Amino acid sequence: MPRTQRNDNFIDKSFTVMADILLKILPANKKAKEAFVYYRDGMSAQADGEYAEALDNYYEALKLEEDGNDRSYILYNIGIIHASNGEHEKALNYYQEAVELNPQMPSALNNIAVIYHYQGEKAKSEGDTNEAEALFDKAAEYWKQAIRIAPNNYIEAQNWLKITGRSEMDVFF
Repeated sequence: MPRTQRNDNFIDKSFTVMADILLKILPANKKAKEAFVYYRDGMSAQADGEYAEALDNYYEALKLEEDGNDRSYILYNIGIIHASNGEHEKALNYYQEAVELNPQMPSALNNIAVIYHYQGEKAKSEGDTNEAEALFDKAAEYWKQAIRIAPNNYIEAQNWLKITGRSEMDVFF
């Protein structure tokens, strides 16, 4: 049984009904509509913590989706799953692919920065200050890009940039 038929809460059922209506009225080809169904089922599985099922759906959606912007969101969600599973290098690859397709995706830029910052903290705790600083610099570059796109977001990152002297400006917004 498809995931969308198993949804048992009001919000999931409402989303499924709305998505089905949109699929019927949107002027998209069959392949794009099928990709959307896989993406929708992937999001539902991901929300339920069923990451393996979500990945299966996202990979199927990637096989079908041709629109670069839509592909970027699929790649972004795959990155989220890998990051939450501690697979940071895989997550970075997917986030970077998403940004290549959609450079105006601040959430992917932020997530890249978060991983680099985490890796920098880890290197710092292991006593490798040169590696830590290099990773912190990478994090700073990605956070600055994200903040330029969404200046009212990422306040903690803005504060970190200012405190560490990695900010070229006092206020981003």
